[in-house]
Amino acid sequence: MKLSPQPSCVDLGMMWTWGLWTFPLLCKLSLAALPAKPENISCVYYYRKNLTCTWSPGKETSYTQYRVKRTYSYGRKSENCTTNSSTSENRASCSFFPPRVTNVDNCTIEVEAQNADGVIKSDVTYWNLDAIAKTEPPGILSVKPVLGIKRMIQIKWKRPELAPVSSDLKYTLRFRTVNSTRWMEVNFTDDCSNTDQTYNLTGLQAFTEYVIALRCVAEESRFWSAWSQEEMGTTEEEAPYGLDLWRILRPAEADGRRPVWLLWKKARGAPVLEKTLGYSIWYFPENNTNLTEAMNTTNRQLELHLGGETYSVSVMAYNSLGKSQVATLRIPAIHEKPFWCIEVVQACLAQDQLVVEWQSSDPEVDTWMVEWFPDLDSEPSAVSWESVSQARNWTIQQDKLKPFWCYNISVYPVLQDRVGEPYSIQAYAKEGIPTEGPVTKVEDIGVKTVTITWKEIPKSQRNGIISNYTIFCQAEDGKEFSKTVNSSMLQYGLESLARKTSYTVQVMASTSAGGANGTMIKFKTLSISVFEMFLITSLTGGGLLTLIILTVAYSLKKPNKLTHLCWPNVPNPAESSIATWRGDDFKDKLNLKEFDDSVNLEEDRILKPYSTPSDLIDKLVVNFENFLEDVSIEEAEKSQENILGGEKNEYMTSPHRLNSPPGKSFEESLVSTEIPPRKSQHLCLRMPDMTCSEAKEQLLFSGPSLGPDHLCEEGATNPYLKNSVTTREFLVSERLPEHTEV
Repeated sequence: MKLSPQPSCVDLGMMWTWGLWTFPLLCKLSLAALPAKPENISCVYYYRKNLTCTWSPGKETSYTQYRVKRTYSYGRKSENCTTNSSTSENRASCSFFPPRVTNVDNCTIEVEAQNADGVIKSDVTYWNLDAIAKTEPPGILSVKPVLGIKRMIQIKWKRPELAPVSSDLKYTLRFRTVNSTRWMEVNFTDDCSNTDQTYNLTGLQAFTEYVIALRCVAEESRFWSAWSQEEMGTTEEEAPYGLDLWRILRPAEADGRRPVWLLWKKARGAPVLEKTLGYSIWYFPENNTNLTEAMNTTNRQLELHLGGETYSVSVMAYNSLGKSQVATLRIPAIHEKPFWCIEVVQACLAQDQLVVEWQSSDPEVDTWMVEWFPDLDSEPSAVSWESVSQARNWTIQQDKLKPFWCYNISVYPVLQDRVGEPYSIQAYAKEGIPTEGPVTKVEDIGVKTVTITWKEIPKSQRNGIISNYTIFCQAEDGKEFSKTVNSSMLQYGLESLARKTSYTVQVMASTSAGGANGTMIKFKTLSISVFEMFLITSLTGGGLLTLIILTVAYSLKKPNKLTHLCWPNVPNPAESSIATWRGDDFKDKLNLKEFDDSVNLEEDRILKPYSTPSDLIDKLVVNFENFLEDVSIEEAEKSQENILGGEKNEYMTSPHRLNSPPGKSFEESLVSTEIPPRKSQHLCLRMPDMTCSEAKEQLLFSGPSLGPDHLCEEGATNPYLKNSVTTREFLVSERLPEHTEV
C-alpha cells in the first residue's frame, strides 16, 4: 500500500510556524540584564536609635530597586525597608527604627534587587544586636592635676546615656603633648555602677600641657564609639629637670685669651613646658678654685674669654620651686692634644630620617656628642647638638633640617670629662638638582687637543653633594661625545680632535637628584701646532745658516772669484776705442740698427730739429784736440744744470792739445759721442730755421739758466743725454771770445 506524503508536509510547516513565534521570545530572554546580586551585607545597631544595614550593590545598568527584609522574634515577625538607586542618597543602605528594634533580639537580613528584567536576592545573614551595638562617645568633664602629686593629671567623664545599662564598658584613653603629633593610648574597663567616671594618668612630664580624648565600647560588642571631643590639661610645676651643656672653642686672640661659647638646653626627657626663671654660671681654672667667677643670665648661651689653661665650667637652671642638677663641662688647655678614636663617619637617608653612623677604635668610649649646623651659617646660635649614649649611630627627622642645605656634622667622642678629636662630614637632608651649572673655559688649545677647566659651584647653589661632572663636546659637523669624571676633578683634557675644526663644549654637574648644564663655549682647534712651526722654522733657519757657512768657506778659499761675482767690473767708456773713430766710419759705427736690442733696454734715438725732415745726427761731440784749456770748471758745472730732468753729472776737462792744426772746421776736428734721448720726452716743440751748427752752438752756450723747459720753448735741441761715459768735455765756439783766452 502506498502512503501519501501529505502529513509530513503539514508537520514541517507547523514546526516552522512555531519557530517563528518563539524566536522573538528567545531573543528577549537572551538580551535580559538582571541586577547584580547584593553582597557584603553589614549591620550596625546604634543603641536605641536604629539598625542600619549596608551592602555592595554591584554594577547597575538600569533603574534598580532594593528591598531589605528583616525577620525578628525568632522568625515570627518581619518587616521591609525599601530604597532605590535614583532617589536615595545612600542607595546601598537601609535603616530600621524602634520600637520594633530591641537590643535583646536576633534577626535575619535579606536584600532583594529588582529591575525591569527581573529580581535577584542576596544570601540570608544572621545578626545578634548585642554584638553589633554601638554607643555614643563619652563626654569628658575635666582634665586637672592633683595637688601635691607631680607629673599626673586626673580625667573625669560621664558615661554615655545611650549605652547598655547592664553592660560594662571598655575605654581607650589617648594623650599627647600640645607640640607633638604622636598619640599614646591607655586601655581600661569601668563597671556600670558609676555614672561619673575618673582616671588618673601618671608618668607625665612636669609642667607640661597634654591633649586628652576618650572612646568606649560595650563589653559584648565589637564596634567602638567615636572619639570624644579633645580636652587639654597641664601637670604641676616642679624644679628644673636638668641641662645638656656644650661648648664651641674659638682660636686664641692676640692677648692669649680664648673665646669660648657656652651653649645649653633642656636635657632629653625634661618637661617640655618646664618653667625656668634663669641660669647660674660659674667657672674657674682647674688647678685654682680661688679664682672662681659667677654670673646669671636668662639666655641659653654665653660667651666667655678664658685663659690658656684648663677650666671647669658649671651651669644650673632655677625657678620658684627649686634648682636643677648642675651640668659641668671641662674646657681643655690651648696646647692640650685631644685623643682620637673615631675611624670613619658616614651619613645616609632612610625613609624620612637622616642616619649618621660611625666606627670607633676605642671600646671604652660609649658617649658621643653629635654637632650639626648649616654650612652657610656657622654662628653659635645656629649650632645644634645632641648627646648619644650606648650607641654608634644618630638619627634626625628630615623635616627638622632644611632641604637642599648642606650641613656640617661632627661627632665628638666623650670619655668621662674629656672630649676627643671630632670627625666631620657634610650631608644633605634632601638633595635636588643644582641651581646653576659650572662656569667653563678652555685652555691650551692645540691641533688635536684642548684642556677644559671649570669652577666649583657655590655651596648655596649645589642643592646636594656633587657626585660627578660630565663633559659634552660637539663638533661643527654634528658629531658629539661625552666624558664623565669624578667630583674631585676640575679640568679634563680632550684628545683626538680634528684639526682646524670648531667645537662646542659644556660641563654638567650632577647630584643624586639630577644634573645641571653649565655655560656653553666654543673654540677652534689650530691648523698648525707650535712644535710644527718650530720644526719648520728650525729647518729653514738651519738651511740658511748652512748656506751662509758654505758661502763664507768658499769666500775664504777663493776670495777673488766671490768678489767678482758680487761686484763685477764695469767697463770704463773713457778707455773705449770710440774716441778714435773718424768721419764716415764713425757714422757707420753709430748706426742704430747694428746695436743689439737685447742689450739696450730703450731704443736709441737721434735728436732732430722739428722743422728738418731729413735725418740729422744731433750729437754732443767732445773734441779732445780743440778743447780750450781756459774753459773753467765753473762753466762745466753750469752746463751740467742744463741736463734734462735735473740729473746731476760730473764733467771734467781734458788737457789741451797744443799741436792741434788751426783752421780746421768744427765738424772735422771734434769727436762726437751720441747720447740717446728718453723715449717719452719730446725736447723740441718748435724749431726755427737754422743750421745744425748754429743750433749746436746755441745749445752749448745758452747759459746755465736754460733748463729743460726753456730749451723746448726756444726750439733748441737737447745737447745731452745720460750715458755711461764718466767724463765729458764741451767745445767752446770761437764766436764767443769771452770764453777763450788770447
